[in-house]
Amino acid sequence: MTEPTVADTTAWWSTGVTRIAPGEISLRGYPVQELIGQVDFVSTIWLMVRGELPDPRQARLLETALVASVDHGPQAPSIASARMAITCGVGINSAMANGINTLGDVHGGAGQQCVALLTEMRATVARESREVDDVAAQAVADHRARRAFVPGFGHRFHPVDPRRDVILAHVERAVADGLIGGEYLVLGRALERQLAAGTGRAVPMNIDGISAIVYAELGFEPELARGLFVLARSVGILAHAWEERNTGRRIKGPLPPPLLADYTGPTDRPLAGIGDAP
Repeated sequence: MTEPTVADTTAWWSTGVTRIAPGEISLRGYPVQELIGQVDFVSTIWLMVRGELPDPRQARLLETALVASVDHGPQAPSIASARMAITCGVGINSAMANGINTLGDVHGGAGQQCVALLTEMRATVARESREVDDVAAQAVADHRARRAFVPGFGHRFHPVDPRRDVILAHVERAVADGLIGGEYLVLGRALERQLAAGTGRAVPMNIDGISAIVYAELGFEPELARGLFVLARSVGILAHAWEERNTGRRIKGPLPPPLLADYTGPTDRPLAGIGDAP
C-alpha cells in the first residue's frame, strides 16, 4: 500500500467553504473581517450553504421562515427534551443536542417532506403537461390511500397556524416583485384546495407548509429545508434550556410529583417455583 503524501493528507478534508491560514479566515472567498458588521446572519447562512451572498430581498424572505420556526413552546418534544436534560446537570450544549436530536421525520421533518412533494408535483406538471389541480388531487388521494398526512398541512393544535398568513403575504409580495417565480406557491394553494374538496373542512398550510414554499421558491434542496428548520428551532431550544437551567430545579422528569405514569402491566404476583430445588 502506497504511503499517503502530504498532498493526499491535505486533500482528505478539502473544502470550498472555509480557508484558514495563520492570521487569515476566509468564508467562501470573503475575508471574515469584511463580513463582520457588514453582512447579516441570515445572509451569512445563505453564503455558507449556497456559496454566494443572496439578494437582500431573498435574505429577508428566508428570514421570515427562520423567525417563524424558532419555537412552539415546551409541549414540543424538542423543547421538552432539552428542558428535561438540563435539569440532569448536563451542559447547555448537551441539552441543546438532546433537543435537536428529537427532530426527525415525525417531529421536524415535515418541511423537508413538503419541499420534496412540491418538487415532485412541479416535475409532474412539467413532464406530463397536466393541470396543477389535477396533480394536487392525485397527491392528496395517494396520501389518503396510505393513511398518511400530507406534510405541511393542518395542525394538531391550531385551527389556522398563526404563522401562515403573514409569511404568505411576504411570499405573494415577492412574487409580485419578480423576486421568485411563484410556482411552488401555486402548488401549495392547489394542495389546500384539494384537501378541502368534498370534505367541507379547510386544511390550511402550517408553518412547515408555508416555510417549505419559501425554501423551494428560493431554490433550497429538500434536505436543506430540514437543516434550516433545525437551525431555527435550536434558538428556541437554547432559550428554553437556559430558562430551565436558571430555575435551579434538579432531575425534572416528564410528570410533576407526585403524579406517576399509569401502569398497565400484570398485578403484583408471588415469585413461585423459580430457583426452588428439584
